[in-house]
Amino acid sequence: MGMIQEFKEFAMRGSVIDLAVGVVIGGAFGKIVTAMVDKIIMPPVGLLIGGVDFSKWSITLKDAGVNAAGEAVPAVVLGIGDFLNTLIQFVIIAFAIFTVVKLINSMHRKKTDAPAPPPAPTADQQLLTEIRDLLKARASER
Repeated sequence: MGMIQEFKEFAMRGSVIDLAVGVVIGGAFGKIVTAMVDKIIMPPVGLLIGGVDFSKWSITLKDAGVNAAGEAVPAVVLGIGDFLNTLIQFVIIAFAIFTVVKLINSMHRKKTDAPAPPPAPTADQQLLTEIRDLLKARASER
């Protein structure tokens, strides 16, 4: 079997196509969450804590300058605001995925966890039940 034929079989498997669809939808979902965090959640949070724009919140470790050769040296900056935005985006995405997985798992449980009917009594159990019932009937006759 040629390499092209093997690749075609691999690419046409259902799981590969499902994975590709999941990646595309996940990328789009990530963009939606990024926009929501950057444009909807963080501005009111920044306003509540004193008008801080989190996207520009940073700590400068070393200021920009010019080296001995006359070339510009960029500043060394920790982008705390960008990190905080990314962390909030991660929490939102993780919670959304958790919710979807929990929903899917609960649907699978409902399908597979149907209560099994109780097992039929064995011949010995039926015989013992008949004896018990006969003894009860004789005791009530007295």
